[in-house]
Amino acid sequence: MLLELDNVSLLYGRIQALHGISLAVEEGEVVALIGANGAGKSTTMRAISGLRPIHGGAIRFNGEDISRLRSDLRVVRGIGQSPEGRGLFPGMTVRENLEMGAYTRRDAAGIREDMERVLNLFPRLRERIKQPGGTLSGGEQQMVAVGRALMTRPKLLLLDEPSMGLAPMLIQQIFSIITEINQQGTTILLVEQNAQQALSRAHRAYVLETGRIVKAGSGADLLHDPAVAEAYLGVA
Repeated sequence: MLLELDNVSLLYGRIQALHGISLAVEEGEVVALIGANGAGKSTTMRAISGLRPIHGGAIRFNGEDISRLRSDLRVVRGIGQSPEGRGLFPGMTVRENLEMGAYTRRDAAGIREDMERVLNLFPRLRERIKQPGGTLSGGEQQMVAVGRALMTRPKLLLLDEPSMGLAPMLIQQIFSIITEINQQGTTILLVEQNAQQALSRAHRAYVLETGRIVKAGSGADLLHDPAVAEAYLGVA
């Protein structure tokens, strides 16, 4: 198992945001985490990446307990994240933003190879390579955020709301690229408001409600689950 969360709880001050959640991601999978706003999806991602300390339980990556490991060392271990809101450096060029993803690496040839991979996945970024990140469209900024995470050469790619704020045509494009990234061998944990797209692409999925996992199954099974369809797919 590549990633395991075992009974993980997390507090924001006195407010408990995660109530003993357990989930697993196997190597090669796309696993989706869906739920309403405030359900704890992004909090789960921050717990995995080390941006928020957990209160109880354990997080294991590649068999190692990383529950107390610093976030930068989790990147070194192979966890890359494209955060909610993208988090670009607006005054830095596209190339500089992408290069920031490789800040822990010293393999110059590998970094050049991964830069070329990112620019092949996102040809628009090749055209914008010298442009400041802050001048890009929302869709282009999302491409940079995903590309920067890929520059860490992750074993596990955390994608937090990759379609947020994008036009429908761009959403389809981003999800097609996510599938391609997975087919190239990268394992993906995906948090996404667009449950239809997420479940259509995911091998397995979990449904999170108020910090608790309430359903789990294959992406296809949850896509056709009447309760999930009514709550998250707008199907009565």
